[in-house]
Amino acid sequence: MRGVLYLAVAILSGFAVGLVHPKVYVAGDAAATAQNIAANEGLFRLGFLADLTQSACMLLVAMALCLLFQRVNKNVARAIVIFAAVSAAIQCLNLAPHLAALRLATDSSYATAFGPDGANALVLLLMDLQHSGFLIAQVFFGLWLLPMGYLAFTSGMFPKALGVLLMIACFTNLAHLPFAFLWPEVGTMLTPFVAIPTTLAEVWMVLYLLIRGVKVPKQNTQVSVPS
Repeated sequence: MRGVLYLAVAILSGFAVGLVHPKVYVAGDAAATAQNIAANEGLFRLGFLADLTQSACMLLVAMALCLLFQRVNKNVARAIVIFAAVSAAIQCLNLAPHLAALRLATDSSYATAFGPDGANALVLLLMDLQHSGFLIAQVFFGLWLLPMGYLAFTSGMFPKALGVLLMIACFTNLAHLPFAFLWPEVGTMLTPFVAIPTTLAEVWMVLYLLIRGVKVPKQNTQVSVPS
């Protein structure tokens, strides 16, 4: 079940962030962004649903991992849920600009009220806000990888190399964010490189859960990790 839920997170977020968002959002071009949303209304709505669903699935994954790891270190296991819950909450709130941009781009009454250029500018502003909200959520997405990686490394349930890679992914995500906010062009250039450890770690985690499964210690076996 953990593997299936984690796979759902990967597929749904990949669809929303990797397919829908790049197809409609043109940074700095209000008219093109509004036209793309209007021309791909169905896809844009599917992107909303995918984002909402993956946020719920992410929280369920965190809870499942917490139950798995709590015998190793309860406090660190709970940190997985806390960081995932904050990230999921931000992502859900971040969908409000998504819906507002859709309304503006597809309802002609807004173009009448604000004028075509004004309505398009508002659409771009909302999409810019959603992009910034996504980056804010990435802070806590990055942080949830740290306790997950630590517990994967120390528990004996996963390969130690996977735990190390998850922790590296945490730090690369966090290191990328100052560039994304302070120097957006540099942040955009770094994004493909930052995505490498995260993608490798999460694909490995999903495949391991689905194919190999975890070696859960017996109830009377104590893992030598301080609680």
